[in-house]
Amino acid sequence: MSINLRSSGCSSPISATLEKRLEAVDQTRANNVSFEQTKDKIRKMLDKVELSVSAYDTSWVAMVPSPTSQNAPLFPQCVKWLLEYQHEDGSWGLDNHDHQSLKKDVLSSTLASILALKKWGTGERQINKGLQFIELNSASVTDETIQKPAGFDIIFPGMIEYARDLNLAIPLGSEVVDAMIRKRDLDLKCDSERFSKGREAYLAYVLEGTRNLKDWDLIVKYQRKNGSLFDSPAITAAAFTQFGNDGCLRYLCSLLQKFEAAVPTVYPFDQYARLSLIVTLESLGIDRDFKTEIKSILDETYRYWLRGDEEICLELATCALAFRLLLAHGYDVSYDPLKPFAEESGFSDTLEGYVKNTFSVLELFKAAQSYPHESALKKQCSWTKQYLEMELSNWLKTSVRDKYLKKEVEDALAFPSYASLERSDHRRKLLNGCVFSAVENTRVTKTSYRLHNICSSGILKLAVDDFNFCQSIHREEMERLDRWIVENRLQELKFARQKLAYCYFSGAATLFSPELSDARISWAKGGVLTTVVDDFFDVGGSKEELENLIHLVEKWDLNGVPEYRSEHVEIIFSVLRDTILETGEKAFIYQGRSVTHQIVKIWLDLLKSMLREAEWSSDKSTPSLEDYMENAYISFALGPIVLPATYLIGPPLPEKIVDSHQYKKLYKLVSTMGRLLNDIQGFKRESAEGKLNAVSLHMKHERDNSSKEEIIESMKALAERKREELHKLILEEKGSAVPRECKEAFLKMSKVLNLFYRKDDGFTSHDLMSLVKSVIYEPVTLQEESLT
Repeated sequence: MSINLRSSGCSSPISATLEKRLEAVDQTRANNVSFEQTKDKIRKMLDKVELSVSAYDTSWVAMVPSPTSQNAPLFPQCVKWLLEYQHEDGSWGLDNHDHQSLKKDVLSSTLASILALKKWGTGERQINKGLQFIELNSASVTDETIQKPAGFDIIFPGMIEYARDLNLAIPLGSEVVDAMIRKRDLDLKCDSERFSKGREAYLAYVLEGTRNLKDWDLIVKYQRKNGSLFDSPAITAAAFTQFGNDGCLRYLCSLLQKFEAAVPTVYPFDQYARLSLIVTLESLGIDRDFKTEIKSILDETYRYWLRGDEEICLELATCALAFRLLLAHGYDVSYDPLKPFAEESGFSDTLEGYVKNTFSVLELFKAAQSYPHESALKKQCSWTKQYLEMELSNWLKTSVRDKYLKKEVEDALAFPSYASLERSDHRRKLLNGCVFSAVENTRVTKTSYRLHNICSSGILKLAVDDFNFCQSIHREEMERLDRWIVENRLQELKFARQKLAYCYFSGAATLFSPELSDARISWAKGGVLTTVVDDFFDVGGSKEELENLIHLVEKWDLNGVPEYRSEHVEIIFSVLRDTILETGEKAFIYQGRSVTHQIVKIWLDLLKSMLREAEWSSDKSTPSLEDYMENAYISFALGPIVLPATYLIGPPLPEKIVDSHQYKKLYKLVSTMGRLLNDIQGFKRESAEGKLNAVSLHMKHERDNSSKEEIIESMKALAERKREELHKLILEEKGSAVPRECKEAFLKMSKVLNLFYRKDDGFTSHDLMSLVKSVIYEPVTLQEESLT
């Protein structure tokens, strides 16, 4: 649920301005035919998967002879399609296939098409044009810089041998052909000497190129319930031609009933295509416009998951992707289908492992990150990370598609999900738009195919417009917050760090959608004020001033005349009071009840915890590590930032939920993790300033002779465990009292903290400022070719 600000009656200046802005945007979008048409197209993509046809697979299906006559094709409509859909240059394959990286793929498709026509003694003109194309591009066959379709070194020489059987000369030169056949025979011989399940699967996968594979028992284990082998028309056609299996025939007939004349390179593929489109929409930040459609797809995927459907469970990338998405959206999914890949050896036993499919490893890595507390997934995360790092260090591939995949791997390793903020991710994905739109929807397995559902220029344009629109609201909010600081005289507090940019960025980069404006503003003001109060208790105030501030909050007398011990106290209390009241008024609209007293308590708990630390410091006393941490998770000051924001996200939060063990545990876990990360990175600075710190206290109290480095590593491990426990609690749906949207606020803060403290004390340093500027101030612009 989300609040409609236009009907909320919210009277704050920020919300009133936002209301007018949203109304104007709604009207503009309603009148923008292109905008609405793009959304309609995306909905259709989510509903119906469009796969490009494959000349390669259609050729192998065309070569299947009729059971009643070996001299006639079983599917003459495929032969007719080949005759009609040859390109002007004599080749067969995808439209706009002239990119150098697809040359071997096009040569493979062209040779398969020629064989199909030659087999049935038709299309002499097309055959000659195809042979001319092969001759003109013969250098590409042996060019190792060009991407090879899977199994090319086995299948292409096999097709050349089949051409010889048909008395058809392929214009490649005898030396080239002989070298390819020798290489194939050597590879097959070497493979036969080192048995593996992966190799067995591979030999079945390249069946159309290994014409001497006669044992159906070696093949049948890869046959699926729909009768196919690997959901591949080409392999299934070759298998039926060689073995006459009824299941293969059933699959081929059903395929032609659906696609009529030309078949795709893999079918069924609906689940992967739809899930990939969901990932695309989420990665660009525009999924919120398609919540209903996404839920419908994930409900269907979940039903498939529960019954162990082959389309999900036998396709490694699809299985990993489904697990990640279902888990993120609150479905109760078991890790069992991915358990075989907890160790690299399990991956090596698969077809994907044998052909070293980097894309599948990347999906496994992302899936492992989504559920970090599962021990098997930790192992999976470890080996997939090492695998990807090794791939990057040895990356020699130069095709556009490979460059895009390399960028995806680099980003996955450089920006782990637990320390990556949504809006930064969206921007990075958008700035890869030139490659993204042109390449992401084109894949190459045995042959190239295009997934029209995954990406389009329309999706990219919609995402750019949305990013820049949201950013314009963020800039407007920042301007108002700048004025708020001046109006409340916070800039006069010279002892206080000025951290508005960081405080607002942490909210804008996570709670970025327009309707979450109130939550963003509360989050940012909470961050600014906790920083001011922290500095006041550290260096800015006397003991009397600190106690005076606490007394004023504790008393909370809105009718009397406050007694201030100093101007600093007056400035701080006044802005605290006004901000608490403003947040309470907004929260009343969302919650239908007053929560001001709870927000006051959040601030009072923080002030008292900070006073206790100040007293420890002034008395030069050394608390136990346990006493310190029990106080320090509160003094870390996330309470006034995250907790009030949960009232403004949308779902109702009754007092019994706010007082529940789960809600309090969420707060304690994220705060404890943050405190540990802060103390680890700020150890040197805080020790020099004489401030208490978990690392220094551990060194003083522990008698195990651990070195400073060992203590820091143990603290890092503890922070990691707290993060994993928090993540597990957020993902749990059964018996959860706290609404998922509200739990997500704690996850978002966890990501902020892991980003800020990943390398150093990011909140204190200025290293993150470029990231802040990119999210709030720098619109995304794309070259025209990105959108065409």
